[in-house]
Amino acid sequence: MNTLMYITLRNVKMFFRDKGMFFTSLITPLILLVLYATFLSNVYRDAFTSGIPDFIKFDEKLINGTVASQLLSSLLAVSCITVAFCSNLLSVQDKANKTVNDMLISPLKSSKLALGYYIATFFITVIVCLVTTAVGFIYVYSVGWYLSFSDVLLILADVLLLSLLGASLSSVVSFFLSTQGQMSAVSAIISAGYGFICGAYMPMSQFPEGLRDALSFLPFTYGTSLLRNHCMNGAFEEMKNIGVPNEAVASLKDSVDCNIYFADTAVGTDVMLFVLIASVVVFTVIYVLLNVFSKKIKK
Repeated sequence: MNTLMYITLRNVKMFFRDKGMFFTSLITPLILLVLYATFLSNVYRDAFTSGIPDFIKFDEKLINGTVASQLLSSLLAVSCITVAFCSNLLSVQDKANKTVNDMLISPLKSSKLALGYYIATFFITVIVCLVTTAVGFIYVYSVGWYLSFSDVLLILADVLLLSLLGASLSSVVSFFLSTQGQMSAVSAIISAGYGFICGAYMPMSQFPEGLRDALSFLPFTYGTSLLRNHCMNGAFEEMKNIGVPNEAVASLKDSVDCNIYFADTAVGTDVMLFVLIASVVVFTVIYVLLNVFSKKIKK
């Protein structure tokens, strides 16, 4: 246990000591926040207001708070996965520099080394994403805060779960990579395309039906929707309090993917949570099996 703790702490320290990897992982979500606030906010605002019936009048603060909450959910949905890939750069870097070979000369077991990278990736991702969450909360508070204390706790729980999903997925992918160029290319592809695949940049409700059906098989879709529900719950409750009909609120939830459907069946938040946990277990098992079989092949 002491050896595993040492390896994990070593990886975390090495990551934050490398200013290139640290600032890349931290700046990326902050840049996304700026881009969301300056460009996507108008898109989200127009999409939101276009779905409001003419006889319903919203306070400007409520509109801004709803849009800001949607932006926050998009930011966190993307960051928890993309930051995990940045965090895993260290494991690839150690393979590229042959540092792994030097460490395995000692009595250190390869299983503990692999687990140390996995845990370190999770810790690093959580640290960066929690900082991003705090900045996002400040932004939401500045334009319109409707989150309850329970909503905040649920959002933090979502961040932890999605960070674990990102750590498990990136660990599986990075297992096959041996150069920094390969990892940088994969990180670039993930950063560019993941936001569209998970429905963060554009709600799936605006996608063609065939594409929506295909994306409903991916666990990341449910991670985005879970964050949507928890980030926007306070704003939707406020709408109900001011007399907005439940049908209108349900329609708005459909438009921003709070309500998503699998084979025309509504998916509850409990099912979304189960899918995410099951996905973490599956990716973790795959990572363990890859290391076990790799060790047998080397022997």
